[in-house]
Amino acid sequence: MSHGVKGASFEVDVTVAHRDVDVHIRVEEGETLALLGPNGAGKSTILAAAAGLIRPDTGTVRLGDRVLSDRSSNTWIPPHARGIALLAQDARLFPHLSALDNVAFGPRATGTPRRTAAERAATWLERVGMAAYADRRPHELSGGQAQKVAIARALATEPAVLLIDEPLSALDVEVAPDVRDLLRRVTHDRTTILVTHDVLDAALLADRMAVVHGGRVVEEGETARVLSRPTSDFGARFAGLNLIRGLAAEGALRMPDGRLLHGIADSALGDSGLREGEPVAAVVAPSAVSVHLETPHGSPRNSLDATVVDLEPHGHLVRVRTDLLSADITPAAVADLKLTRGDRVVLAVKATEVHLHRA
Repeated sequence: MSHGVKGASFEVDVTVAHRDVDVHIRVEEGETLALLGPNGAGKSTILAAAAGLIRPDTGTVRLGDRVLSDRSSNTWIPPHARGIALLAQDARLFPHLSALDNVAFGPRATGTPRRTAAERAATWLERVGMAAYADRRPHELSGGQAQKVAIARALATEPAVLLIDEPLSALDVEVAPDVRDLLRRVTHDRTTILVTHDVLDAALLADRMAVVHGGRVVEEGETARVLSRPTSDFGARFAGLNLIRGLAAEGALRMPDGRLLHGIADSALGDSGLREGEPVAAVVAPSAVSVHLETPHGSPRNSLDATVVDLEPHGHLVRVRTDLLSADITPAAVADLKLTRGDRVVLAVKATEVHLHRA
């Protein structure tokens, strides 16, 4: 039996005091929201509160007009009756049951007759490409196969909301793309909250993203916007971008130390552009930053003194982290410049590569 409400949004507006979590997130019907943030930020606590695995101290969990949790009215719908499925990092299949029986377990637990549950399980195994493995036990399945069975088991209950917690983190890199493609198919038009540390998961699976830090939502927006114009430090790191905050001044960003960073105002600002003195964020790709030992000839508009903090491999390049911006340069350039931690350098970046938007 489905507990879904047609046209219903899913809302989690709760506090969990002992984990210092105080969040309000809302997912529209058929939308996928990715939750991002560092370890310990509170992402898994949010999922646990949504699923009914922990009781929030205050606030509500609501599916459309149906209240699932509300301390003020002492409302509490147990996990199995919420119409919510939680897909964890590990498949967590019952070792003594076949793949078919594992998938049928969910419908059976909600009162579905045995034959109907088995038919539904067979249908979902077919959908996830695991029909040929219906009779196998979990120990006879690979990690990717077990995760596909777990996805089928979660969806066989016909949940109104799907919660996904790092579904690919335990899989080999060769297997992950196949399971990611499957998730993309099954989450399409399905109300979903996805916890991930992988930028590709967010880019391919999520309509919107929310960045959680210190138990609070510090940034939220459409996926393309957060990945291209982040306003939080974690959002910028997740997207692989530099982020500098300051105030609008003379059509540029004035940093706390008074230096100006010239750039191009975001087209989303419209004709009004940046207002003098308002908080502004600048986004710069590390690939757009060049590193010099002295101010380069031609004096680019943005030429900034900085100190090298670290040097680390980044694909076929080296990421030079400084106290201001990170730059991606070739190993040959690192050798030529003889860079080491603590060196004073000059960073150059074209104004056309600096994107300014309201913070």
